[in-house]
Amino acid sequence: ISFKVEPGEIVGFLGPNGAGKTTTLKMLSGLLYPSSGEISVLGFVPAKRETAFLRQITLVMGQRNQLVWDVPAQLTFELNRAIYQIPQENYRSMVKELTDLLELGPLLEKPVRNLSLGERMKCEIAVALLHRPQMVFLDEPTIGLDVTMQQRIRRFFAEYNRRFGATVLLTSHYMADVASLCKRVLVIHHGKL
Repeated sequence: ISFKVEPGEIVGFLGPNGAGKTTTLKMLSGLLYPSSGEISVLGFVPAKRETAFLRQITLVMGQRNQLVWDVPAQLTFELNRAIYQIPQENYRSMVKELTDLLELGPLLEKPVRNLSLGERMKCEIAVALLHRPQMVFLDEPTIGLDVTMQQRIRRFFAEYNRRFGATVLLTSHYMADVASLCKRVLVIHHGKL
């Protein structure tokens, strides 16, 4: 397949189960090495996993967790601050902004195991965006969430894109996600666009 996504664009990436959506996102984010062809994201070859590349991207997978289960979400935030070497002032500012946008409030102090699915997903999204990535790969970010939480997550990503000019590639089986966020859609089926 071959496609281009323009800076600041939000593009839907759709197809049936097993079509290759998640595999493509993993290759674009550098988690999988392509067996052939070339990939360029923000001018980098993702599979090289260069630090400068990793500082500019994030991959949010609705069925994968990066929050530490037994501690408050805030501690995973601190861990990511250290990993990405985010200056304290930038970190505090971004945590405040994400807390306001996602209505995190007291959730940051609760052990992750005590959060509902929707609360946990909001914290997962926040921790993935602390370093203010310019390229956001979203793989089923609203899966399993109730309708109200789905709407809140959609509004959040629209606002994140507006505020920071981030480019977003979204896979979802919920057409409401795609219809509300994307002006353009790529459909993959049997390995072809």
